[in-house]
Parts: sequence; C-alpha cells; structure tokens
Amino acid sequence: MKLSDHYNKASVITTISVLLTGGVIYFFAITYISRLQLDRDLTEEVNEVKEYIKGNHNLPTQVEFDEDVTTFIKTDQPVFNRRYFDTVFVNPKEKKQEEGRAVEDMVALNGQHYKVIITVSREGTEYLIQIIALITLALVIGLLVMLFLINRYVLRGLWKPFYNTLNELKAFNISEPSNFNLQNNQVDEFADLNQAVQVMSERIKHDFQHLKHLTENASHEMMTPLAVITTKLDTLIQDESLNPAHYDLINDIYVASGKLLRLNQTMLLLVKIENNLIEGNEVLRLDNLIREKLVQFQELINTKSIIVSEKLVEKEIFASRYLIDILLNNLFSNAIRHNTPNGHQYITLTPGQLIIQNTGIPNALHAETIFDRFQKGSQSEGTGLGLTIVKNICNLYNWKVRYYFDQSLHTFEIVF
Repeated sequence: MKLSDHYNKASVITTISVLLTGGVIYFFAITYISRLQLDRDLTEEVNEVKEYIKGNHNLPTQVEFDEDVTTFIKTDQPVFNRRYFDTVFVNPKEKKQEEGRAVEDMVALNGQHYKVIITVSREGTEYLIQIIALITLALVIGLLVMLFLINRYVLRGLWKPFYNTLNELKAFNISEPSNFNLQNNQVDEFADLNQAVQVMSERIKHDFQHLKHLTENASHEMMTPLAVITTKLDTLIQDESLNPAHYDLINDIYVASGKLLRLNQTMLLLVKIENNLIEGNEVLRLDNLIREKLVQFQELINTKSIIVSEKLVEKEIFASRYLIDILLNNLFSNAIRHNTPNGHQYITLTPGQLIIQNTGIPNALHAETIFDRFQKGSQSEGTGLGLTIVKNICNLYNWKVRYYFDQSLHTFEIVF
C-alpha cells in the first residue's frame, strides 16, 4: 500500500471517528438544551396558572391556554415537589398523540389543594433537532468529500517530486556518466532528499570508478607476470633434461598458475556482469546457439559416451552473444564433467524456458548454495564460479534460474 493510501486511510478513519463522536455529543447537547427550554416554558406556565388563581380565585379553563393541555386533580397532599417528566401529548385540535413534556405541581384554592399537570408538545423541538441533525450530516458528508478530493488530487501533486526522485533512482545506472534529472520544488523535505540523493550518487560513482580502475589495473598487472610464468613453465616442461621428479613439480606449478589465470579472468568477468559493463546486445536465435555449442562439446561428449537428447523450438532473445556463449559453456561443461560414463543429457528449449538435465551422483546437491561463489565439489577442478556467473547473467536479463533433482536427473532450469 502506498504512503498516500496509508495517510488517506488514517485521516478518513480519524475524521469519521471525530465527527461521529462529535455528532453524538452534539445531538445529546441539543436534546438537553431543548429539554431545558421546554422546562423553562412549563415553569412559566405554572407560574401563570398560580397568578391567575391568585387574581381570579378560580381555576382557569382549557380555552385560556394556547396549545397546552392543563389538568387539575384534587388531592389531600399539603405539599408536593414540582417535577418534570416525558409523557404523551394529545393534540386537542388534530386529535393525535405526540411526544410531550409535562410539569406537575401543587396549587391551592379556597383551602383545597389541587395537583396541576401541564403538558406541551415536543414535536416542534424534535423537528428542530432533526433539521439540525440533517444539516450536520450534510456538513459531515461534504467534509469527507472535500477531504477525499484533497487527498486524491492535492496530495498527489505534492508527492509528485518524490515519485520523480524514486523513478530516477530506479533508472540509476552506476556505470553511466549522466547525473540525476531531479526537479526543483518548494517542499523543503523533498529538496533535502534530492540534495542527499545527488551527493550520494556522485560519491557512489566516484567510488565505483575508482574501484573499477583498481580492479582493471590489478587484473592487468596480474596477467603479465602470470603470462610470463606460464611461458617459462612451457619452456621448462619441454626440456628433455628434466628428471621425472622435477617435471612433476613444474607441472603442478603450471596447473596452479593456469588456475590462477582463469580465476583472475573469471573474477574480472563477474565484476563486469554485476555492474552491467558488457555491451553489444542483439537479437539471437538461442536454439541455433545451443546446436553450435553441442558441436563444440561433441568430443567431450564422445569421451564419456554420453547420450544427448535435444528438443528445441525456435527462440529469440535480446542479449550479448559473448555472455550467452559463457552461460551455455558453463551449463554444458557442468553437465558433461559431472555426468557419469554412458550417462544421459537432456536439453529442452521452449518459448518460456531452457532446461538442461544430466545424470550424475545419485543424490541432490544443495539448491540453496549451489549458485554461491566458490561452491564446488571436492572432486571439481574448476574455480567454483561457473554457476555464479550463470546466475549473474540471468539476473542481468531478469531471467530466473534454479536447480532441482528430479527422477535421478540434476536439472538446471532458466525461465525467460
């Protein structure tokens, strides 16, 4: 969920909660105030009744009141505390029952006590409360609509510089000399973010170029003495005056120097792949490249009497011919070197995947670490970087590669 969606969710929930709570409090406050007002009116009515009895020495009749219903009941109680209560009001004109409010008090006339009950209608007050509630609800809905529009359009505009910076970061390539194309904006936080990103990218590019030159120079400087050592060892091996013991020692040095040379070249290749420094992508027919690779490895295949079965469809990819050649070299050599004599190798190419299977040891390898650097078997004479290069090439082109053991077959699958 996006940050703006989180903000919208929190703001809407908070706003609705506050408005609902405020609406409930407001409703009860209005109800309480209207009830107090009715009680004040009823108190005035009771006082008017008492004044009328005091001045006229008789009980007033119903026609002398507006829309109130007044009832007098004889009682023997000498004292009665005034009380207010909700009741039913019977409208004398419309002959219908309504919600009402009443007051009950005591009056005296000619030594006789009367309980007076005055009832008024609450319909007008209830109608006023309903109008206020509808107006409040309309305001709440209007506020929520405005909040939604502000969050959707105004905040989207405010976050536009952030998404521009995010897109620039996604497209950032450490090997390209171009800098970020960051927009100027009036938001201080985004301006600080852009400045920090700019400084960070310049520092990273500087460190990368320094590391690149260091790696290339170190590799080049190592290649020269290794080439000299190899040449000298070639000369020594061809010397017929060497005794067998010296020959074995020199041959061991020759093998070790060759391995060191290959390791140096492989490590340099890994650096170039990981930093996307190899150019020259083109449209390639992968099925044709696989057939060519089978021809190149035919001698090794025949040496182990491996039975190869292939099922290839036409498949075009956009990649570097150099890297695809390395990828196929590593997969094919791995399937042949670790195969058993008279074993099988199956190659399947579909529009969506490449599967290379081979017989070998009867148990599965560690699928979690098989693509890690320097992971190799005890009998392997390689550098332990072949499958690491395969994975890095697949990552470069957004392909997925995995290993699994299926029906006694070691399987490497690349999903395009």
